[in-house]
Amino acid sequence: MRAIVFDSPGKVALADVPEPRIEHPTDALVDIKVSAICGTDLHALHGVPGIPPGTVLGHEFTGEIVAVGSAVQDRKVGELVNASDFTACGRCWWCRNGDHWECEDRSFFGFGSVFGEPLPGAQSELIRVPHADTVLCPVPEYCTPEAAVFVGDTLACGFAAAERGELLPGEAVAIVGGGTVGQMASLACQIIGAATVVVTDRLPARLQVAADNGAIAATPADAEGIIAEVTDGRGADLAIDAVGGQAPLLAACDLVRRRGRITSVGAHFDGTFPYPIAKAFAEELTLSCAIGDSIRLRDRIFPLLAAGVLDPTVVVTASVSLAEAAEAYQRMAAHDELKVLIHP
Repeated sequence: MRAIVFDSPGKVALADVPEPRIEHPTDALVDIKVSAICGTDLHALHGVPGIPPGTVLGHEFTGEIVAVGSAVQDRKVGELVNASDFTACGRCWWCRNGDHWECEDRSFFGFGSVFGEPLPGAQSELIRVPHADTVLCPVPEYCTPEAAVFVGDTLACGFAAAERGELLPGEAVAIVGGGTVGQMASLACQIIGAATVVVTDRLPARLQVAADNGAIAATPADAEGIIAEVTDGRGADLAIDAVGGQAPLLAACDLVRRRGRITSVGAHFDGTFPYPIAKAFAEELTLSCAIGDSIRLRDRIFPLLAAGVLDPTVVVTASVSLAEAAEAYQRMAAHDELKVLIHP
């Protein structure tokens, strides 16, 4: 079958790869209807230790179940389903407590051995899904496959950032980064009841998307002043790093008020971080990290999509075929696209 694979640093390619098959009784095979290129995939594009050449990329997808293992009880052949971007057993202590990302049996689709045992990704025609009863869920009526794709990762990340940051109605939020995760965090915070959401980014197109969808858009140079203006000089109650890396997280630390909360939902690969501990101590700041756990959050997110309360597809700037996906990666890396969907 055809799939997009990591070829070498800076390059992905369309390739013929072996078709997946049922390997365990809890597996399902899913015929992919829509997948996506995520900002996390750009880390793979540039090369990450643990992602060897030939790795099938992609971790966001919606599709139709075409086969199930003998132990799968809840999912049925013919169902249109959405998947979490990672697997979890659904039975261990971590899973029973809603912390599926910490499951010892976790694998992350399309990211080599970086976050668990390697598992081929979703930028392909067919995918094997372990622990299908836990990882997959039906796409509800009135929710399009394109909208459902976001629940498995980026929209779950947006809600996880708000959840981890303990956002309360009426609070002010600063979001560093207007990529897809930052835009999803903005939508999530608005749904929860933030009085003000300020999204900061360097790219005018991203700022326009944020402004068109209820946020106040600000360049990095203007962000601190705008946030001070809307909070009577206090600073944001919650600052969200939606990029990852040292500079964006430090920027979030600068935008939060005294006794405020900072949540990082961007992907981090640096071994250390120069946290301003003296400032954090004096101002009683709280720093936390969050990863979008769709398995925990999707039952709260999907009703919002089905009811039309929010539409994550507002960030989609292109839809391509598998044959066009490698070139779309380059456009995303050059920031010419915000979000690309792939229709195999």
